[in-house]
Amino acid sequence: MEYGCKNKVVVITGGTSGIGLAAARAFWLDGAIVSIVGRDSTKGMKALARIAGSKDPEAAVFPGLPEGADTFSAAEGLAGEGSGARDSSVPGTEEELARLRYIRADVTKPADCRMAAAIAAYYGKDRIDILVNSAGMYQEKRIENVSVADYNRIMDVNVKGTLLMIQACQPYMLPRGETETGAAGETGNAAQETGSPAEETAVADSAGSGRAQDRCIINIASDAGIGGNYGCPVYCASKGAVVSLTKALALDLAPDIRVNCICPGDVDTPLLTAQLAAAEGGYTKEEMGEGYPLGRIAAAEEVAHVICSVASPANSFMTGAAVPVDGGLTALG
Repeated sequence: MEYGCKNKVVVITGGTSGIGLAAARAFWLDGAIVSIVGRDSTKGMKALARIAGSKDPEAAVFPGLPEGADTFSAAEGLAGEGSGARDSSVPGTEEELARLRYIRADVTKPADCRMAAAIAAYYGKDRIDILVNSAGMYQEKRIENVSVADYNRIMDVNVKGTLLMIQACQPYMLPRGETETGAAGETGNAAQETGSPAEETAVADSAGSGRAQDRCIINIASDAGIGGNYGCPVYCASKGAVVSLTKALALDLAPDIRVNCICPGDVDTPLLTAQLAAAEGGYTKEEMGEGYPLGRIAAAEEVAHVICSVASPANSFMTGAAVPVDGGLTALG
């Protein structure tokens, strides 16, 4: 499916699993230059392999990478001999794999967010077109059991991490000629730290039309941020904050940057698997699906499709929206 995002520079937090990984694959297959952001380089390697269609992503290794590398592309590990066969239905040349990159960063740390934005912009010729804030965490605890540490942990990732990444990426998303002072310099510093771009030929050509390009931010909230949910008040509060932040920034950043959020219901992801494990058999995936008018929970690819559709330049008049992708759950009231 084509979304019109070819050569768009896309940054996705939480891109090593779940909704973020599914969105990264959809954007990459559409021809975008994609950087996924996560905290674990080993997971990053496996995520790149999975996105690229490796038949055995769990066995992916990236030989020759310096220990502790903050960033690497799929071309650095999957294009060489012995990297494993890839699905023939996905792009597989070194140039195409160079459009797919992992960046190690913790979204709760301002310096990490600035570094991630600078690296992504460096490989995107000093611009970022699309930011998807998909990093998030979930915890079930009734209010009487919530500690200050619980509150801070959820708010730090779900709310502060979203805000910090927007702050870091915004200078690179402004129309050309209006980039905030210092953005280019920071990009150059990051480039020196990470080495010369061997994949420069794969980076997008500038549109060069002289008019502002469509740029957008998509925050991943939740149906719980719209209508609440049982047993997870702090999570609901964090996602409600993301919805409100989205609407406020849609006003503040217009007309240069569109800002929308997606509000999924339950989605079959590793986060849900962890949730079920924490529930210790209290409920099953099938039982969760019974509460939805459509009778099931979502697949990550279904949410990714909505993300890419909202990000599409064909949606250039859409901003400030909170879009439920919840199988009709919020329609129940």
